Amino acid sequence: MKRLENKVAVVTGASKGIGAAIAKSLAAEGAKVIVNYASAAGDADKVVAEIIKNGGIAVAVQGNVANEADIENLFEATLKKYNGVDILVNNAGVYNWGTLEEITEEGFHHQFNINVLGVLLASKAAVKHFSVTGGSIINIGSGASTVTPAGSAVYTATKSAVDGITGVLSKELGPRKIRVNSVNPGMVETEGSTAGGFIGSELADAMVKQTPLQRMGQPDDIAQVVTFLASEESKWLTGEIILASGGGR
Repeated sequence: MKRLENKVAVVTGASKGIGAAIAKSLAAEGAKVIVNYASAAGDADKVVAEIIKNGGIAVAVQGNVANEADIENLFEATLKKYNGVDILVNNAGVYNWGTLEEITEEGFHHQFNINVLGVLLASKAAVKHFSVTGGSIINIGSGASTVTPAGSAVYTATKSAVDGITGVLSKELGPRKIRVNSVNPGMVETEGSTAGGFIGSELADAMVKQTPLQRMGQPDDIAQVVTFLASEESKWLTGEIILASGGGR
């Protein structure tokens, strides 16, 4: 029997990158997966098609995690399709690095609305539908909250907030058998990090050299840790922040 057989998982921001890898990994272990996306419908459909091709079960559902009505619709669609929720992966996120002088109100609120408010709204909606046997919430934070790189004040602040939320909700939801953990990736090679100019940059090269495992992270490196946290193999873990960075810190 697969580790997540008969489980239902919602993965936010799952149309590409780390989120897509997580959705595929959970499905490969037997979970029925909701592939959430904000605007990239075509990419989300490709993820669903690949999951189905490999014998899994998935459906794509649109929704902006920073919009409470969208989140309610996301979980209504999940219940209509699969009759429950067991796993929530709060992966949706944005980043925009810049110096202190480059920070704007609009940029601040955009990152906090998605990276922080989105985690709270999705978690709030999900726990209403977890069964009495509990469930697992996995937040995708960032190694930035540990490394605190220059030029990342707003982004690092959002991910530090996710660290705090993980600890608080683990205590708040523990009595309901709901585990809450965070996976904080180091630099990972994705469409986003490539488009952002990080891959191949001097910063990326320097980070790889400082990483004990001497390589760039790949989306599946993160997905495997998330799958472990979603499974019963991690049933005694909650409130943990796992730095998945190849040893870089």
